[in-house]
Amino acid sequence: MKAATISQLKEELSGLSQKEVVALCLRLAKFKKDNKELLAYLLFDAHDVEGYLKTIKNEINDAFWHLPRQNWYFYKKGLRKILRDIQKWCRHIGTKEAQVEMLLHFCQNMKDSGMPFQQHTAVNNMYITQIKKLNGLVEEVHEDLQFDYRKRLNEL
Repeated sequence: MKAATISQLKEELSGLSQKEVVALCLRLAKFKKDNKELLAYLLFDAHDVEGYLKTIKNEINDAFWHLPRQNWYFYKKGLRKILRDIQKWCRHIGTKEAQVEMLLHFCQNMKDSGMPFQQHTAVNNMYITQIKKLNGLVEEVHEDLQFDYRKRLNEL
């Protein structure tokens, strides 16, 4: 079965009543957790992106606090989970500035964690990859913000 295009979906949705659209949204939210999280963001948090970013940064801090530090394998798995969550949140917000903020916070937490990740190749490569990604993302944001982000990036 072939999925419909966005324009086809938009055209079909515009012909429905408000009650039918609400029913479709609720059914979509029940179908998958990601859909429910995106719908919750759009309804409750989209008007306050700064507050949402603070909440995300607190969740990143909590996730770093609960990372297992006795085993590199589980530490690496925990870091990957945090990065997956960051990518999901970035898709929700949809701005490069928010993605830069979250990745900068991730790298800062990694640096401040006290783990000698430079000694472990896979974890060090994960850190270097995020720094490279940040360098590319900083080029795409507004010029006024680039200076601030570059300053924070150079500290890492």
